[in-house]
Amino acid sequence: MSASFCAILVRIRGVTGVELLTGLHWYLKNLCGAHISWDKTGGSQLSSVPKAGSLPRVQDDGLLIQRPVPWNYYQNAVTSSYTFAWWDWQRWEKEIDWMALQGINMPLAFTGQEAIWQKVFENFNISSSDLNDFFGGPAFLAWSRMANLHGWGGPLPQSWLDQQLAMQKKILARMYELGMTPVLPAFSGNVPAALKNVYPSAKITHLGNWFTVDSNPKWCCTYLLDASDPLFIEIGKAFIQQQIKEYGRSSHIYNCDTFDENTPPTDDPQYISSLAAAIFKGMQSGDDDAVWLMQGWLFAYDPYWRPPQMQALLHSVPIGKMIVLDLYAEVNPIWTTSNQFYGVPYIWCMLHNFAGNVEMYGVLDSVGSGPIEARISKNSTMVGVGMSMEGIEQNPVVYDLMSEMAFQHKKIDVKKWVDSYSTRRYGKFVPSVQEAWSILYHTVYNCTDGAYDKNRDVIVAFPDVDPALLSKPQIAGRRYLRSSNPLLKWNYLKDTDEPFDKPHLWYSTSEVIRALQLFIEGGNELSGSNTYRYDLVDLTRQALAKYANDLFLDVIKSYELHDDHGVAHLSEKFLDLVDDMDTLLACHEGFLLGPWLESSKQLAIDNEQEKQYEWNARTQITMWFDNTAEEASLLRDYGNKYWSGLLRDYYGPRAAIYFKYLRESLSKGEVFDLKSWRREWIELTNGWQNGRDVYPVKSEGDAHNTSRWLFDVYLRGSGLNDH
Repeated sequence: MSASFCAILVRIRGVTGVELLTGLHWYLKNLCGAHISWDKTGGSQLSSVPKAGSLPRVQDDGLLIQRPVPWNYYQNAVTSSYTFAWWDWQRWEKEIDWMALQGINMPLAFTGQEAIWQKVFENFNISSSDLNDFFGGPAFLAWSRMANLHGWGGPLPQSWLDQQLAMQKKILARMYELGMTPVLPAFSGNVPAALKNVYPSAKITHLGNWFTVDSNPKWCCTYLLDASDPLFIEIGKAFIQQQIKEYGRSSHIYNCDTFDENTPPTDDPQYISSLAAAIFKGMQSGDDDAVWLMQGWLFAYDPYWRPPQMQALLHSVPIGKMIVLDLYAEVNPIWTTSNQFYGVPYIWCMLHNFAGNVEMYGVLDSVGSGPIEARISKNSTMVGVGMSMEGIEQNPVVYDLMSEMAFQHKKIDVKKWVDSYSTRRYGKFVPSVQEAWSILYHTVYNCTDGAYDKNRDVIVAFPDVDPALLSKPQIAGRRYLRSSNPLLKWNYLKDTDEPFDKPHLWYSTSEVIRALQLFIEGGNELSGSNTYRYDLVDLTRQALAKYANDLFLDVIKSYELHDDHGVAHLSEKFLDLVDDMDTLLACHEGFLLGPWLESSKQLAIDNEQEKQYEWNARTQITMWFDNTAEEASLLRDYGNKYWSGLLRDYYGPRAAIYFKYLRESLSKGEVFDLKSWRREWIELTNGWQNGRDVYPVKSEGDAHNTSRWLFDVYLRGSGLNDH
């Protein structure tokens, strides 16, 4: 794309709508000092753009921006559930336009596929009622598509199927209009249970338990059709052809992840090769020009995939007919240990976020250099960059930089880039805020420990363990000061065999508190900025969340010392903090529970659907999948969120139950009643999931005043000096 100055106009040239809009964004960002992010993260800052007639000139010979690699990929197979589950067309249209401004030209397009499957399976004598047990509910479709579960949260009403298919047609039309190459789903082998009755001789495997408490067949243990069975190719072909028939066209790239969290039964490379070849043949039978796009997550987490097995899979189709997503390349790049995926084209992806959790986190240095290192490396097969986060609408600085890497030919000076980011984000230079961002760059946004940033803060992922497991002799035998290193405190917790994931802490909390203080100081100049208010609330939340982790350990220490007063006082302080954080989060619409719940209900056509959809929405962010009266779901809090309403009505009351049993244990001189705690917590959870309370969809309160107040109450002089 290129831009040139003409009179008072800026002329942008490009081949596609994506290129034109990317050129516009590049001009606004780099010459006008503007900033564009998701509405929930503060939206756009365009006040710095001069009026027409005063726009910055482009150099006389124009400005040429070129991609060093052809593809800019977007989404993860589960983003469709963690973020997109309840989107209407208005929200989708805005997102697709955002994609184009960021230069994204290869997005996943997974919406509405259940309606396609309904039509396909009908031709294989599977009725609509048979599919009631197959499809997951609206908030759990990602996992039913991946054969992790079936039926959970369902059944899907016909109105949902029709509605989502109509939405997909609008989505695809808009993507094609802008010149994108949308990636459609392909058949992975996941089939309804009824298929084994219709085709009793078919090679159908009953898969094992995926995180259920008691292997309840109502939703556990799905069925996988072996790719070596001729029926596999028939179904794969029918699915591709039905999509092309329904949508009128295809861009010929299809995603299939048969082996993602489904380990093959044998490690024989020949078996793997023949299986993968059959999967691709199913695609190619429906589309001669099919290209297989595969998430490379399996290579990052499953030790099964050693070099012989990996090569067998990657070389099962002709070179150029498969593209692999190096899904977590900013932390765990596979291209470096697999000899460039053994010659197969790949896309360098930033995963960054798990489950849409809210956490200030990033690896900016890796983002600013990793794609360049991969592209210029010897015998590189890299063909694109991408963003493969599980949830969006968080950490806008990370996505602003990653989007830019699709057009960068050299490594970024990230420190210099961050300095300019803060000015663009707020529309003006404020020294204290600039200094704060310098601190954030080398603390929260410089995680180098290689750990998955799955948010396990105590507030949102409360430990379901006996308090005796939360303390070690090293803690019990030393004076427990507020000035003790919180990194060391948590490192005393949890051996690898303990049932508790400790919070992730990779930076100096005292430095981040200092950054917050500087942020607050800049508030008088920036309090009218929506982007500033979002960042201020997020940073205050981050500091208080880590403070809460520390405070919780103080409660446990008092319990170990049999200090009744200490437990009562500190637990009350913890609960007050949770309520105060809820008040803070209410100050910005990016941190509200209400929009998530209300958007789910708006897709319903009657009261019963409203109840079902809202239950889906509430369950996904709390304790989803099954539980018994005394045993919590293994997937509890995986999709946790720091949202106003959720803290006040769920996370706070849950912590209060635990603290109640701590006090009872001390007063009665008995061991902690773990069974009663669990029973009451699960009862609270299931009750909240079935609740119908309405939560605000608009923010209320002054973010600057609230942040300053909370800083004074909890953080000023808190003693969290960890160096």
